[in-house]
Amino acid sequence: MKNQIIFLSFFFLTTILFAQNTYLHCGKLIDTKSGKILNEMTIVVSGNKIINVKKGYIPTKNKEDKLIDLKNKTVMPGLIDMHVHIEMQMKPSIYLDNYTLNEADIAFNSVKYAEVTLLAGFTTVRDLGGTGVNVSLRNAINKGKIMGPRIFSAEKAIGTTGGHADPTNGASRKLMGDPGPKEGVVNSAADARKAVRQRYKNGADVIKITATGGVLSVAKNGQNPQFTIEEIKAITETAKDYGMHVAAHAHGDEGMRRAILGGVKTIEHGTLMSEETMDLMIKYDAYLVPTITAGKEVSDKAKIKGFYPEIIVPKALEIGPKIQNTFRKAYKKGVGIAFGTDAGVYDHGKNGKEFGYMVEAGMPVIETIQAATITNAKILKEENNIGTIEKGKLADIIAVDDDPTKNIHTMENVTFVMKNGVIYKQ
Repeated sequence: MKNQIIFLSFFFLTTILFAQNTYLHCGKLIDTKSGKILNEMTIVVSGNKIINVKKGYIPTKNKEDKLIDLKNKTVMPGLIDMHVHIEMQMKPSIYLDNYTLNEADIAFNSVKYAEVTLLAGFTTVRDLGGTGVNVSLRNAINKGKIMGPRIFSAEKAIGTTGGHADPTNGASRKLMGDPGPKEGVVNSAADARKAVRQRYKNGADVIKITATGGVLSVAKNGQNPQFTIEEIKAITETAKDYGMHVAAHAHGDEGMRRAILGGVKTIEHGTLMSEETMDLMIKYDAYLVPTITAGKEVSDKAKIKGFYPEIIVPKALEIGPKIQNTFRKAYKKGVGIAFGTDAGVYDHGKNGKEFGYMVEAGMPVIETIQAATITNAKILKEENNIGTIEKGKLADIIAVDDDPTKNIHTMENVTFVMKNGVIYKQ
């Protein structure tokens, strides 16, 4: 028995000492904390953690170690997209799909969208509203059952009756019913608190509200305010009690103003934001998630006859083209910018196009990458785990073929993806 204990102790000790480490030799490494590009660096990964970052190409120590040659690549932390809809992908039939697809159908589709997102270099996403399948998808990914990004889920977005997140908009009166807080539809501060608690019960990590009308809902107005300040405060205060922050979809300025005064952390889209509201965002430390890609894609699709229901087309043509210019003004004004694309409104996997649009509007390349890494990690309160390549952080590491400061479109073609120490693309 004693000899057996000694043998097992020796076995576990040698397993620890000689466990396989992965050495990544990086030609260029973007240090998102300093905003600098470092040359000829080595990252050492053990299990799911980064255990060392060293200058020079450090040789492996043991024969079991693995060497990854990224000497002709630019390496950076895994990217974070703060606005996706992983359950869906926009197409003309989607409005009918709401009534014909079962949750199982949605789940099977979402598996593909999750995989495509991860392979595009986005190792973490914030899913801002679906049917609730997004929570099950998150859990399946976390358990290693399927491949996909780390998901922070809003479960079902919260709206008002007839508002942008009312799931029965456009339905016949037979099917409309009267959805309430359980379904994410509120009409009072009490309803609002109950809806947040229901989202928590259903497994949400964050809360999403639709502070104004939206482009793609089957409703006439895409910009009117849809919550009172009292309702928004009830939501943000309850969310805080449950350890969650609140994101607010908003196109119209008055709805944004109420959302910021009500305590939301991020404004999604922000299309018709005034300078006064920009000042409010700075004062209250709120962030703009611009989703420029979605704006451009939606306005382009609106020109295809029959792609959207007729009631949506005027909104898409009006709102979509304005998002990039609002982002330009907000960035120059000093509003905090968080990277997010609204993937699902357009095809998943094209998230990297957002970088080019942000640079086109005047944001320096390194700052766009910081917005998609350290800024988003901070908002998610995950800065100790993701957002930078440092000792002790999770091994979420990606690489592109070119230097993005010279060719920003290289961000659209990520060629190496590691998440949690596992290589998914090489």
